[in-house]
Amino acid sequence: MNKAYHSVRLEKERCMGCTTCLKRCPTEAIRVRDGRAHIIDELCIDCGECIRVCPHHAKVALTDPFDSIRRFPYRIALPAPSLYGQFKSLGSINRALTGLRRLGFDAVFEVARGADVVSRALIERLKRPNVPKPLISAACPAIVRLIQARFPDLIDHVVDIRQPMEVAALMAKREFCQQHGVAPEEVGCFFITPCPAKMTAIRSPIGHEKSALDGAISIMEIYGRLAAQLRKGGEEESLCGATPYGVGWANSGGEAAAIHSENSMAVDGIENVIRVLEEIENNRLNDLDFFEGQACTGGCVGGPLTFENGYVAKNTIRKLTERMEHTRPEAAVDASALNKYPIYNTLPIEPTNGMRLDDNIVEAMRKMERIEQIAKELPGYDCGSCGSPTCRTLAEDIANGYAGEMDCIYRLKSRLQVMAQQMVELSERTRK
Repeated sequence: MNKAYHSVRLEKERCMGCTTCLKRCPTEAIRVRDGRAHIIDELCIDCGECIRVCPHHAKVALTDPFDSIRRFPYRIALPAPSLYGQFKSLGSINRALTGLRRLGFDAVFEVARGADVVSRALIERLKRPNVPKPLISAACPAIVRLIQARFPDLIDHVVDIRQPMEVAALMAKREFCQQHGVAPEEVGCFFITPCPAKMTAIRSPIGHEKSALDGAISIMEIYGRLAAQLRKGGEEESLCGATPYGVGWANSGGEAAAIHSENSMAVDGIENVIRVLEEIENNRLNDLDFFEGQACTGGCVGGPLTFENGYVAKNTIRKLTERMEHTRPEAAVDASALNKYPIYNTLPIEPTNGMRLDDNIVEAMRKMERIEQIAKELPGYDCGSCGSPTCRTLAEDIANGYAGEMDCIYRLKSRLQVMAQQMVELSERTRK
């Protein structure tokens, strides 16, 4: 596996230790110690939920600055479909793509075209016998990392097809090099990302050794530059080649609609996804063929690195796709394209060890017994005042030596009351 990389970072000087992020982290990867939050790398899945909820803006996503494109003689922009939803008055997708070209890119290649290829591959995959049911989408890297951390028994259900941004980068670089007669190492492919999880997936890929992308620029950073270009107007280039279904991947349910499976389910919002994954893990959804889970509410349009309100952006995407020619992915993508590019995983997806108590099974059992004992003695309020998200996680932290029992303010209060009573009794005996 690649060395762990995280796009989500903590700005310690801004952190006030308020515990807001602590209570919202889906993998319980945050602790508050000494008045500051700390992110446990082994548990973080870079979903960006802490970025979204932090009232002090102490959580940030590390992405590539726009000027990093100048590292390459030739530059290709790969916009996520969610980028189009950031501009309410956008008349056509070609307008946004032309604007990107004018920002200094030699070419623009839609990630939606990669989504069309992945859609066709998914359709073919679902036709195979003995496919684990339900097949789980791998499009959202935060959800894949969530499964690695919390639902390792479901890893075999995750589809072995690379994300649309990776497929688009493979296609874009090969087409550009063939058209212009340049070497692949001279060409830089940059994804315009709505979320930090995609940046992490580029630096620490899942299912393959090396990303086809050379960097990721946040939508938030590129928004102002692109908005200025759109205001200038001018003639639009005919650059859009994706189907409305590929563009529709920006919204929750877009992937499920693209594969045209009646027996599918699309869920957005990481807490909602967790509840459904628990149902799948408990064998309650075996009749389902396909599950699409997206960490952000509304889909990628609700990513923490976007500019526009997620619901407004979702509506903009819907209107744009309604004006496009109605072409299915299986009609737009020839079956031969599935073997033209390395779109399938080459490495197995492995579970992460962040939630493992100990590598030694005997020591792990001992710690488990200790955790159960401590948990029974804690009040069970899950208030977060101790700096751990729940009483159960505090028990785990105590068993691992990262916290003490008196970090619980209710245990401390009880101990102080006992000590106060003992002081009164001691004083009384001394007086007599």
